[in-house]
Amino acid sequence: MVDSGSTDSTREIAERMGARVVIRPFDGYRTQKDFCVAQARYDWVLCLDADERVSPELRESIERERAAGFSRAAGYCFPRLPDYFGRFLRHGNAYPDRVLRLFDRRRGGWRGKREIHESVSVDGAVAGLGGDLIHYPYRSLMQQLSKTGRYARMMAEHEFARGKRASLIKLVVSPAWRFWRGYLFRGGFLDGWRGLVYAYVRANYVRQKSIMLWLLQHGQPVQDPPKPVPPEPAGED
Repeated sequence: MVDSGSTDSTREIAERMGARVVIRPFDGYRTQKDFCVAQARYDWVLCLDADERVSPELRESIERERAAGFSRAAGYCFPRLPDYFGRFLRHGNAYPDRVLRLFDRRRGGWRGKREIHESVSVDGAVAGLGGDLIHYPYRSLMQQLSKTGRYARMMAEHEFARGKRASLIKLVVSPAWRFWRGYLFRGGFLDGWRGLVYAYVRANYVRQKSIMLWLLQHGQPVQDPPKPVPPEPAGED
């Protein structure tokens, strides 16, 4: 486990359970995970975020593959099932959201330069596993809005640095398409009012990212500038 300054006793709990804990300052989601994989003692690794849990069905699938020597592929993907206000979302843009998290680190890893919405890639075949990775992404609506707003800014800055630009048409069309694609065409409405709220918030994420990208390309700030550090008082002679 790699800890980057947690204050909720995570490190102490992990150590009591027998985990090896490495402390490293956080400097990016992808970079931190790539560093963590490099510290592993075995070739096959399973990467989980703090808000994710392996379901019993997924565990059985992983154990079967391990017993067979992981012979089918260089990496394995599986669906991620999100809990949203006390119930799992099984439709829309929320599910199945397949992620590649079990892989041979000699043939893959957290590659690329994008620190946000990072993902694993491998050199070789990728196979699917049965069972879900349970995801508990948000504690409250305000926490979700804060998180998606931060991610929108980071993605806008990443896309701007790579030369991507927004347009007036995208400002209008992209958020609407994200909503209707998830809520209607992918069946998000089947998740009831939770599916509706989720679709609205995710569309708002696209709207925020597009607006921030538009502002950046027009030389406008998207967050408060850092506060100046006050000078130290002069010492007495």
